[in-house]
Amino acid sequence: MDDQTRTEIEAAAFRRLRQHLLDDRPDAQNIDLMNLAGFCRNCLSRWYGEAAGERGIEMTKEEAREAFYGMPFAEWKARHQRDATPEQEAAFKTSFAENVGGTG
Repeated sequence: MDDQTRTEIEAAAFRRLRQHLLDDRPDAQNIDLMNLAGFCRNCLSRWYGEAAGERGIEMTKEEAREAFYGMPFAEWKARHQRDATPEQEAAFKTSFAENVGGTG
């Protein structure tokens, strides 16, 4: 497989993952994704912004989130995210430290 085809396939797989998380399963909470898998939609938006930056396209955290979510993050959060339970928040602190670094 040539590099261009590989890039196109990888991009298509990313778009399908994004569609699944945003359209098919907006009920899957970011905190649950993070606690189970070590990444969530916010991580994907951060990686999107980092990839843009590597190509000389500067994006703020909020710009990258809006590009990924297709709307301002505050709007997505109001539509789809529930308040986390104390148990979810405790698990998140551990997952964030292990997978992202720092104290979240």
